[in-house]
Order: sequence, then C-alpha cells, then structure tokens
Amino acid sequence: MADQDARSGEDKRPTEIPVLRWEEPPEGPVLVLLDQTRLPTEEVELVCTDPAGLVEAIRSLAVRGAPLLGVAGAYGVALAAVRGFEVEEAAAALAGARPTAVNLAVGVRRAQAAHQEALARTGDAGQAASAALAAARAVHEEDARASARMAAHGLALLDELLPAGGHRVLTHCNSGSLVSGGEGTAFAVALAAHREGRLRRLWVDETRPLLQGARLTAYEAARNDMAYTLLTDSAAGSLFAAGEVDAVLVGADRIAADGSVANKVGSYPLAVLARYHHVPFIVVAPVTTVDPHTPDGASIEVEQRPGYEVTEVTAPQVAGAGGGMPVAPLGTQAYNPAFDVTPPELVTAIVTEEGVVSPVTSEALAELCARSRQVTIS
Repeated sequence: MADQDARSGEDKRPTEIPVLRWEEPPEGPVLVLLDQTRLPTEEVELVCTDPAGLVEAIRSLAVRGAPLLGVAGAYGVALAAVRGFEVEEAAAALAGARPTAVNLAVGVRRAQAAHQEALARTGDAGQAASAALAAARAVHEEDARASARMAAHGLALLDELLPAGGHRVLTHCNSGSLVSGGEGTAFAVALAAHREGRLRRLWVDETRPLLQGARLTAYEAARNDMAYTLLTDSAAGSLFAAGEVDAVLVGADRIAADGSVANKVGSYPLAVLARYHHVPFIVVAPVTTVDPHTPDGASIEVEQRPGYEVTEVTAPQVAGAGGGMPVAPLGTQAYNPAFDVTPPELVTAIVTEEGVVSPVTSEALAELCARSRQVTIS
C-alpha cells in the first residue's frame, strides 16, 4: 500500500530535491518518493510499503524518467525481499510496469540477480535481502555519477558545435533531477551551461498531454534561476523559423541497437524540424538506456496511455472518466502514445557518461557499450 504526507520545500537548495530515498522507520523499511503528479503546486511525498504500491506509483507517473525508473525498480526488488514478499513475482510486475523504459527492467534485473546469487550462496533470506538493497544503492550512486559525466560531455559538445556561445536550447518533456539520482540527463547539460554563464535561453516545450515540461522542467528551471521560456509544443516550428533555437536537447527511454531513440512523444517532430533548420538534435542518456537486444526502432514497444489524458484536463472539482474536466465530446476516441521513435539519421549525437557517439551508427553504439562493460568490470 502507499500513504502520502506533505513536505515543506523550505530551506532546500535547488539540487536537493528528495526525489527518491530509502528509509527504515520502526514499522519497517519503505521507499519514499516525491509525487511528481502533484508538482509544481505541491511537494508531497508518497510512501511505498510494498511492491504493488511502487508499481502503481510508476504507472501513474508519480515516479518517472528512464534513469530514475531503474533506481526505483532496483529498490522495489529490495523492498519485496526485505518485507518478505515473493521477489520473483514482484520483479516481474515492476519490470513490466512501463514497457518502453528499458532502464526500469535493467535496475530490476540487477537487484534481482544480487538477491538470487546471495540466496543460492548462503541460503539466508536476510542476507539475500541485504544484497538486493546493496545493489539498489549501487544503481542509485552510479546514476548520480553518470549524470555529472553526461553534463560535462554534453556541455563540451555544445561548445564545440556552437563556438559563439550564448546557447539557446530547446528541450522536451523533463530530464532533470526529477528523473535521476543526480541532476539528470538533457536538463543537466543545460544546467551546466547555465552555471558556466553560457546558457542564453532554455526553451521549454510544455509537453502535452501531461505537461511534464510546464509542470516539471519549468519547476526545475525556476529553482535553478535559469533564463527559461515556456511554449506550446505546436509553437516550436515558428521558434525554429525565427532562428531562435541553437540546439535541441532531449533524453531517451530506450535506444535501439541501430541508434533509434524512443523518447516522450513529440520528440520526433522536433528532430525533423531540427534537421530542416540545420540545428543539432542531441540525445542525452546513460549507457543503460541503450538496449542491444532491440535491433531497431520498429522493434521498440511503445506504451499506449489512457485516452482520457487527451480528452480531459485535470481539474479535481469537475470529474470526468479520469477525474478531469472534459475538453472533447463524450465518447471521443483518442490516440495517446507515450513515446515516439526518432531514427538515427536525424540524431546529431548521443551523449552518455562514457562519451559521445556521433555520427550515430550501430557499430559506434556497440563499441560504446563494450567499452562501458569493460569500465564497469574493471
């Protein structure tokens, strides 16, 4: 089950948003999440006491973003083990909660493997649970380090591609500290540019239908005193035409072996606009987002979200089927994919913690992943 309690945002530095943490109160271990569905108006914490509560938090987007889903999935396995739930069953439910985001399954499998190995070796459920928790904490720490390295690589690439400085960057969805154990992926690059005095403007797509840009990226930009402007997704074309965009920075939920990138729906049109206007389209994601078992973009399973997210606007005082205010006639069918897929030929570069891939090819990605495995092993 999951309980909620309010948390004050006072006396918190911008980089200290407690997006996820493990706690061990007297009544038993819990996973505490910042409920992102309540932002930006309220900072409310969601307390998950069992794997089912975490699965629901993932599906409802209370916790979201590819890297953070990997962290949450690993902690979910640990939560199941420590609290005595069936670990294999919990792992399967967690890994399948959002099918497009490959990091979720990666995090789950890592904690699950640590649990299985310790249980086989010792036969002690307590030691196996401790091993799963240690694996989850390692995933969390590694993601924070990866975030910092992606920011450095991404800023260096921006400076190389845009030597005049004064970067005007367009971003889509949310890819900051709310999706990461650190400061994020694409947003972390823009934040690094801001701190170095090289960010002239962050253009923020509102990201319909759930407004992750308006609610979350603008929230993070404001907390960091960045120069930012919010726009409707449909206004991006006129912004490119006016010559106001120097680069596009987006994250990724899955990168296929050929370099096809699945990201929040609306990313692909930006890539097309960027190509037409000769603007770099840069994807920032950890190596764990690259899935060598998905050969190409057509093989990426794209999550389909409920239609009411399109036909209603959230307004608790006027309840429709999804609890929102209807904006379309009753019975209207809606097409609502959570993601779209950008082919590699439209991607200028993929920035990871292990370096930059450009041009984006299957061979270059395979080499990057091999190098990453060697670094991890050593």
